[in-house]
Amino acid sequence: MLKNVKFETSVYDYKNLIKTDKAQIVLVGKSNVGKSSFINAISNQKKLAKVGQTPGKTRSINYYNVNNEFYIVDLPGYGYSTMSDAEKVKINKLIDTYISKTPQIKYIYFLVDIRNNPSENDRQMYEWLLSKNIPFSIIATKADKIAKTKIEEYTKNISKKLFAKEEILPFSSDKKINIDTVCNEILNIVY
Repeated sequence: MLKNVKFETSVYDYKNLIKTDKAQIVLVGKSNVGKSSFINAISNQKKLAKVGQTPGKTRSINYYNVNNEFYIVDLPGYGYSTMSDAEKVKINKLIDTYISKTPQIKYIYFLVDIRNNPSENDRQMYEWLLSKNIPFSIIATKADKIAKTKIEEYTKNISKKLFAKEEILPFSSDKKINIDTVCNEILNIVY
């Protein structure tokens, strides 16, 4: 588990991005993929990140300060939202500006739901990540929702649909599947 994780701020406009030298670990994924649950799990807190009942609620970049040494940064989800086109453009600009103007980004976790075929949005996100030259890996959330014997089959399916060469790590916030693996990896990246 990561120690001393605190919510620091939400940023809705790229002009307000945090200026810091601290390393940043970034989370991207669809609106209801489980990013908030992921943050709560790796920080061993139940209510640090608000788990929304409605997909697409998060329209800000949320910074979580870890032990005053680095940040976990949650980007707005994509896909399900009922946002207007103008709001989508604003959020895309916010995300693009954040990624292109933040050299402190050390790693990106791309979260996908293990139960679903990757969508066109997921494929676009994967291609976009490849184009950014920032190290990343793919995490298949909600692994507790399928039979253990099916996990390998489902992760292979995600690889095939995304044309991904990266190994896909099954993860469950509820059953704590691979939480230690992720936490150790984050600490190795940052330190």
